[in-house]
Amino acid sequence: MNEKANLRHLILGGARSGKSGYAEQVAQSLFDESEQPSQLIYLATATAGDHEMSQRIAHHQQRRNSDWRLVEETQDIASVINSVQPNTTVLIDCLTLWLSNCLHYESWESERAKFLESLARTRANVVMVSNEVGSGIIPMGELSRQFVDQSGWLHQQIAQLVEQVSLVIAGLPTSLKNIAP
Repeated sequence: MNEKANLRHLILGGARSGKSGYAEQVAQSLFDESEQPSQLIYLATATAGDHEMSQRIAHHQQRRNSDWRLVEETQDIASVINSVQPNTTVLIDCLTLWLSNCLHYESWESERAKFLESLARTRANVVMVSNEVGSGIIPMGELSRQFVDQSGWLHQQIAQLVEQVSLVIAGLPTSLKNIAP
């Protein structure tokens, strides 16, 4: 019996570009089309540190139906990926918030390595949302430059591992890489 291959999809875009909504559609479709779906997991990396962020989180929650199971993890996202069954679909939103968390807690190098290893080995579907921040000017502050650099390098590493990469601008996804699994 042939087992269907997993799909790993990186979705990039700017702030309010529509990338999260598109990612939710992609993940829901993967879940709905699965012959033996297990779970549809929304892996949230954000924390509600202020009122505006609480509103953003609430907006995302309102869009999702009851198929979704919420898992909140600000740093060790590799453990979540490692713990799911092969027929699970995981949406990670968002990698740049995760990067910020890891830089803040000085765990970036180890968490990035664990994540990339788990992404390479997983048999689950993984859809990842991340902000494309490298198209603007070079920031003046050292921490800001480190964030932009690490984000760009992470995106390059993920793009080498995954089957699909999309860029979303004005709600419109453009395929940058599409290799059938």
